[in-house]
Amino acid sequence: MSILVVGLSHRTTPVALLERVTVSGDALVKLLHDLQADENVSEALVVSTCNRVEVYAAVDRFHGGLGAVTGLLAAHSGLPHERLAPHLYVHYEDRAVQHLFTVACGLDSMVVGEGQILGQIRTALRLAQEEGTAGTTLNELAQHALRAGKRAHADTGIDRAGASLVGVGLTLAERVLGPIAGRRALVVGAGSMSALSAATLSRAGVTDIVIANRTRERAERLAETVGGRAADLAGIPAELAAADLVISCVGAGTRTIDPEMIGARERPLFLLDLALPHDVDPGVRDLPGVTLVDLESMQQDGVGDDVADGGRAEAIREVGRIVTEEVTAYLHAERAALVTPTVVALRSKAAGVVEAEMGRLMARLPGLDGRTRDEVTQTVRRVVDKLLHEPTVRVKRLAAAPGGDQYAEALRELFGLAPNAPDAVSCLDSLDGLETLENLDSLRSLDGMRSPNSPEVER
Repeated sequence: MSILVVGLSHRTTPVALLERVTVSGDALVKLLHDLQADENVSEALVVSTCNRVEVYAAVDRFHGGLGAVTGLLAAHSGLPHERLAPHLYVHYEDRAVQHLFTVACGLDSMVVGEGQILGQIRTALRLAQEEGTAGTTLNELAQHALRAGKRAHADTGIDRAGASLVGVGLTLAERVLGPIAGRRALVVGAGSMSALSAATLSRAGVTDIVIANRTRERAERLAETVGGRAADLAGIPAELAAADLVISCVGAGTRTIDPEMIGARERPLFLLDLALPHDVDPGVRDLPGVTLVDLESMQQDGVGDDVADGGRAEAIREVGRIVTEEVTAYLHAERAALVTPTVVALRSKAAGVVEAEMGRLMARLPGLDGRTRDEVTQTVRRVVDKLLHEPTVRVKRLAAAPGGDQYAEALRELFGLAPNAPDAVSCLDSLDGLETLENLDSLRSLDGMRSPNSPEVER
């Protein structure tokens, strides 16, 4: 099984287009099952956040897998292939592993080093597990990536160097409102991003926090954790009148805040819209004293780049080294595992030969006493074990390097092990010489040529 990644992110896609592709809830579950139902995809996991939509798939063949994934992304977004093509990136095999580890460590985030992506990958993995679309390949990959991400945050200063989107948003809020400690804040939504927002507000000294959510019970639970109070969505206009700062994180596809809800104000109001699709009607920007910052304006203004360095460059270098080490360890382990069934098959065949030869020897020497028979058997087994020890240890070591499956193939050939037997290792398909695609409309008849609109492919 090979790993394929097809995705769009804030680095390659305008927020307005990314908003069209983002999937959640029942639509995300359906995408997972549609992916796995395709004959070209064995496993599927989807990371869908406000900054990225990425499909991780375990595939037997690159061409068929890529055609299936891109086709389903287009179908679920309602966008034609040619609209998506210029913004897609594609990673395969080793490069796919490196990409996920880079994402998990926070190096590919809008604000480098933010830690929320770990929770988002964990949530994506849990959903794929619950829906039965993540098998051994993607489970092991995602678990190792999560461990790498935890190590990056624990062993480096990346947490201090890169603030979360919420933290950066509050930095911008203070430029408009002044110190936010003691201010009144409204958080719309009660999901993971809302919880992060409420906790960040509380740590910043905001003591009057209101949580507004469609489900009152969830709002009350979150409000209790930060010493705030809960409100219904119907109460948002009244809460807006009293608030200085609003963070909205619903992303349900309908506007939760519009100009009519705000009306005329005598003091400044700062709104931070962290949802995709957007929660806040952009028309609020026309209201006097109202400032709206959303993901699109953050992307356009390069938010995060002007945050104080705080050792940012060195932390990024340290995390880069961790990514390299963890990717190398994962790939070595995966390649070494490929040869294990061949080694087991070889030792099983050797044990069979020993048993057969000892049976013939005992038939020719029926008078041999039990003690002598056992000693002869053990001696023969030790000789075979010693003969096999060095080649099997070496083949495991060699298999950890790129192209290591060739050593397993050589072992099967030398010792006459059937390549199609259950205990033999089958070779993975490769993309020898193929680095680019012509376009998304001709995925099943690739000729290796690249057009300006084709997605980037990395191996």
